[in-house]
Amino acid sequence: MGFLKRFFRNVLHEGMPQQTRTSSFEHLSEDELEAHLGVASYGSFSLTDAVRPSYDLQIVPSQGFRRDVYQDEESQARIPVLMAAASKHVIFDLFMDLLDPLGTEVDVVLETSHNHDNGGHADLYREHIDMPVLKSILWDYEDMLMNDGCTGIAVLNPSVPQEVQFDEHKMLIVYGDPLSSFESILCDRDVYPDQEMKFITEAEHVHSSSEQYAEVFEQLKMRLGMDGDYA
Repeated sequence: MGFLKRFFRNVLHEGMPQQTRTSSFEHLSEDELEAHLGVASYGSFSLTDAVRPSYDLQIVPSQGFRRDVYQDEESQARIPVLMAAASKHVIFDLFMDLLDPLGTEVDVVLETSHNHDNGGHADLYREHIDMPVLKSILWDYEDMLMNDGCTGIAVLNPSVPQEVQFDEHKMLIVYGDPLSSFESILCDRDVYPDQEMKFITEAEHVHSSSEQYAEVFEQLKMRLGMDGDYA
């Protein structure tokens, strides 16, 4: 199957003690692995091709959002956060809708872990792009942005400040204050608050990518005017 032909890597929850990091994939046969990676839906929730949960389903993917707080280590500032997961049939449209409250001119960050086998990543930054231009470009790259587990994107307005991320796990993360307009957009797309929900990032999971997606990433980088080296 196509998923098995792609490069994949295990990503373990960063908070787990090193000595407890054992993989649920460790003793699987090839047939068991293929069967697990072939499961794209859990109930009414459908995953993109970018990620799969652990074999033992430590976290069962579901749709919803959770309010949280991010604390900056340097400034100790506490920033409200929305973390959301949505089925693949609505996720990209929802991401585009969430960009609207940011305004008419924004900055963009592309995150890539292509060619970073040790789990690291690189960020590329583009300042001052008109929102209609950005959206037009992103629609052209919808397939890669949805299905490449080595690509993430963040769109931000530093003057507000607010930020919307569509990360490598195809989670939506919104930073800033107030967040009421973003909550309304989520609910309009049938993504509702659930403070008890867990996300695929909070347990072992598998990312998927391919050489083709790496090439398309380079094209997107150039379209956005990020034709220099990785930062």
